[in-house]
Amino acid sequence: MSRHNAALDITMVGRAEAQATMRLPYNEKLIGNPSTRVLHGGAITTLVDTASGASVIMKLGGPQPIATLDLRLDYLKRATPGEDVLATADCYRISRNIAFVRSIAYHEGEQDSPIVASSATFMLTGVSSKAGPPKSEESQ
Repeated sequence: MSRHNAALDITMVGRAEAQATMRLPYNEKLIGNPSTRVLHGGAITTLVDTASGASVIMKLGGPQPIATLDLRLDYLKRATPGEDVLATADCYRISRNIAFVRSIAYHEGEQDSPIVASSATFMLTGVSSKAGPPKSEESQ
């Protein structure tokens, strides 16, 4: 885990073959607007990016160098003050050089009402044999 993630106290709370769930605990130091006491969007963005990258690593079957190419977040509602935020990411496709991820950020028990919906792509520098080659050049 990076120092940045450690400073935000982001932790892994669930994992599967191509999925990662991480938690960002509510912390007064991470408030973006003192009048609303809502967590800063940058902290939530870091959570989503980290969970998304972790899902790629899960899909690849182990640590490999990757880099975020594109991260799109749609903020659907404000986070609730005082509540932790979770992010679940699913790496649904890997081509020769690119991994594709969908994710959501939400409060515990509220996956049907997410704070953020996200899609991301990651550059791969060395794909494991588990992922295999793409079906055609168009899929890159």
